[in-house]
Amino acid sequence: MEEILLLGPGPSNTSQRVLNALAESTVGHLDPLFLDLADDLQKKLARLMKADGGMTMFVSGTGSAGMEAAVLNTVEPGDRVFVCVNGVFGGRMAEVSRRAGAEVETVEFPWGEPIDPQKVKEALAGKSFKLVGAVHAETSTGAVSPVHEIAPLAREAGALFLVDCVTSLGGMPFERDEWGIDVAYSGTQKCLSCPPGLAPLTFSERALEVIRNRETPCRSWYLDLALLLQYYTGQKRVYHHTAPINMIYGLNAAVDAIFDEGLEKVHARHRAAHEALVERLGALGLEMFVTEGSRLPMLNAVTVPEGVDEAEVRMRLRKEFKIEIGAGLGPMAGKIWRIGLMGTNARAEVVDQLANAMETCLAVKS
Repeated sequence: MEEILLLGPGPSNTSQRVLNALAESTVGHLDPLFLDLADDLQKKLARLMKADGGMTMFVSGTGSAGMEAAVLNTVEPGDRVFVCVNGVFGGRMAEVSRRAGAEVETVEFPWGEPIDPQKVKEALAGKSFKLVGAVHAETSTGAVSPVHEIAPLAREAGALFLVDCVTSLGGMPFERDEWGIDVAYSGTQKCLSCPPGLAPLTFSERALEVIRNRETPCRSWYLDLALLLQYYTGQKRVYHHTAPINMIYGLNAAVDAIFDEGLEKVHARHRAAHEALVERLGALGLEMFVTEGSRLPMLNAVTVPEGVDEAEVRMRLRKEFKIEIGAGLGPMAGKIWRIGLMGTNARAEVVDQLANAMETCLAVKS
């Protein structure tokens, strides 16, 4: 395969450290060495997600598997679920909840804008729900939402608070406990610079209590937390499925790399790369889609100038410069480019490489 600079919405390029870990010798999925590594990784993920107590683990599958695991383990048929939607992945969370048999109510926000806690408060007023869900970093638009301000509103509605942190984890602050989050899920292929294939997942003690007291079995056998915990925790491990051994090696190395660099330094590096990109693209006459202050550092939505064929620019970047950027989704198709500066790609030299290539592509069009 060609080596491509992956600057789309994910996956990001895999670091050499993670590639080396992936190439380690495979052992059995019940081997003591592997189980010790899995135990250690769960502790590291809890540290990364700022989650003390409850349960932090990973499930086999991408971030969407994490979403399904989060919803299907906490929601039973007939439960009432409330989802904040300001892009594709809020809409997906609502759809997964419907498929879990929930009665779903949503509050909608314009794409490219953050979730407004005041409007959430008004929509929740006088109502009760089993679960309230929101996306921290909406990958489809590049907008970040103040989930810490939504958490107390969920509590007032008697609900668990579920957060999608697939794009934000490892690239900007995320704190399960401090922010009052009960359930959160992420993915490996974005700011962790690990291939897609695992979904970090965390449950507060409050969420675990809800899961222990559910009246019906989880609708997914593969993602059933009660069964997974028998495999990944306890003195006697009960076989559940064949875990992706080498992917777990890779995720372990990815998390180690973040802590070796320093989590705050990693966040600062993502922020600095974002600011450099805004400056370089601004010099080319390009404008950001999301208002300053609501922008994600790791996923940059750029407005396509009038008269420019956005697909042609993307194809030329890929063909001539070996750089991939993303297109808009849904109502944003043809209107924005989505540029990811995630994990190992959040560096000044990467920003320069992309900006120089964009300048060439846009100069030809003008």
